[in-house]
Amino acid sequence: MLFTDVVTTSAAVGATRARSEKTTALAELLRAAAPGEVEPVVAWLSGFPRQGRIGTGWRTLAAVDVAPAGAPSLTVGQVDGLLDELAGTAGQGSALRRRELLERLYGAATTDEQRFLHRLLTGELRQGALEGLMVDAVAAASGAGQAAVRRAFMLSGRLPETAATALGGGTGALAAIGLEVGRPIRPMLASPGASLDAALAALGPGVVVEHKLDGARIQVHRRGDDVRVWTRTLREITAAVPELAAHVRGLPCDTAVLDGETLALDDDGRPRPFQDTMSRFGSDADEGVLLSPFFFDLLHLDGRDLVDEALETRLDALGHLLAAGEHAPLRMPGARRPSAEEAAAVLDAALGAGHEGVVVKDLAAPYAAGRRGKAWQKVKPVHTLDLVVLGAEWGYGRRTGSLSNIHLGARDPDGGEPVMVGKTFKGMTDELLAWQTETFPRYARAEEPGVVYLRPELVVEIALDGAQRSTRYPGGVALRFARVVRYRPDKTPDEADTLEAVRALLSG
Repeated sequence: MLFTDVVTTSAAVGATRARSEKTTALAELLRAAAPGEVEPVVAWLSGFPRQGRIGTGWRTLAAVDVAPAGAPSLTVGQVDGLLDELAGTAGQGSALRRRELLERLYGAATTDEQRFLHRLLTGELRQGALEGLMVDAVAAASGAGQAAVRRAFMLSGRLPETAATALGGGTGALAAIGLEVGRPIRPMLASPGASLDAALAALGPGVVVEHKLDGARIQVHRRGDDVRVWTRTLREITAAVPELAAHVRGLPCDTAVLDGETLALDDDGRPRPFQDTMSRFGSDADEGVLLSPFFFDLLHLDGRDLVDEALETRLDALGHLLAAGEHAPLRMPGARRPSAEEAAAVLDAALGAGHEGVVVKDLAAPYAAGRRGKAWQKVKPVHTLDLVVLGAEWGYGRRTGSLSNIHLGARDPDGGEPVMVGKTFKGMTDELLAWQTETFPRYARAEEPGVVYLRPELVVEIALDGAQRSTRYPGGVALRFARVVRYRPDKTPDEADTLEAVRALLSG
C-alpha cells in the first residue's frame, strides 16, 4: 500500500463530521492493507507512530528542510521501517543519524505526505480517527462485531495489534485474546450522573454505592512476588510507588489483577491535594508523600478471570481477598443494595471525609472498557467536566505577562476536533498562572495578537454551575460560571468529556 493512500484517507476523515462516512473511509483503507501494514496504518490514523516516542521533537523536525518529491512513491512498509530506525537510534552520533533518516524520509515524501508526517511526529494529527471511531472501522473492515473488537481491545490494551488480529482472523481470533497477568487492560469508566436519586432510579435497587475519591486510578497486577502498577492511561509506574506494590504483595494469593484508586492522605486521614498524589508519578517524584490504595474491583484471582462475571461476584471475591490479607489494602467504602436513605448517607460520609462524591454501580454488570456506559455513574454535588485546553489569552492588569484566560473544548464524539464551549480565567492561583505561562508555549500551534492557540493535548478539570444555549460557540452551548479546579495529567484528550455531556447540563 502506498503511503499516499493513508494520507488521502486521513484528509477525507478530517473533512467530514459524519461518523458513518468516517467509518466507511477507514474501513475501506483497512481492507486494502496487507497483513503487515494494518498495525502502522491503524496507529497513524489514530494519531501516533506505532513505535511510540521516537526522539523527534520540534527542534529536530524544524531543522529538516528538504524539497518534497514530485510524485508519491513511499510505501507504508518503507515509512514504518524508517520510523523503526529512528526509534532505535541512540547514543553517540544519534542526532546526526536521526537527521539523516528524517531527510531521507521527507525527501521521498510529497508535500501532502510531508505535512502528514510533521503532524504525526509532533502529535498534531487530529484528523478525527479517535479510538472509538477506529474500533468501529476495524469491526466493519473485519466483519467481526463491535462487541468482539471492543472486548479484545480492552484485554490487549493495544488497538493496532487488535486490528491486525481482527483483520487476520476475525471473531475467532479476537475471542482467543484473553486477560494476561502482567499486561494491563483498559479501565472501565463511569458516566456523569445527574444526581444520586437519578442514578438510583436508572439502575434500580441492585447497585453498590461507593466513595468517589479525589485520587488517581491504578491497576495492579501480581504474579508471585512480582507486582506491577499502571495508571489509567496504561503507563507503568511500578518503580515510583513501592508502597503500593508492598500492599498487594502481602495478599494471600499467587496471581491477581486489582482495580482501584490511590491518593495521599494527611495525618487525619483526609485527602491531600490532588497535586500531591500526582507528584509521585513524575520523573521528580516526591518520595516524602506516601500513597494509600483503595480497591473497588478484582478482575483476576489465582487463575480465574473475572471480567465477564457480574460485579457482585467480583466484589465478593475482592472482599474475601482483602479481608484475609495481613496489612491488607483498603476496600473502597460503600454500601451494597442501599435504601435511598442509606445511599444518601454514603454520599454524606464521602463528602464529609473530603472526597468528591460517590459512584453508583450496577451489580449485574460485567467489566467493560470503551465508551462510557450507564452501568457506572459518578455523582458529585458540584458539576465538573474534563475539557481540553485549546488556547490561552495574555492577561492584563495584575495578570500582564501571564497566559490567563483559557479556551475550553469538549470532545467531539464523532472524532473531530474538540468543540469550543467557553473560556475562563477564574480559579487560577499565581502558581497556576506561572505554570501555564511556562508550559503552554511548548504546546503552541499558532499565535495571533493576544492569543496562543494550543495543540489539543492538555486536559483541565472545570467546575461550573451548568450550561446555557449560546450562538457564540460552534457547539451551540456555553458554560456557566466556569472555574479551574486542576489540570489532569492522568487523562488524555480522548478521555475528555463530550459535547453531549455539556449539553446534558442545559437547564431546559
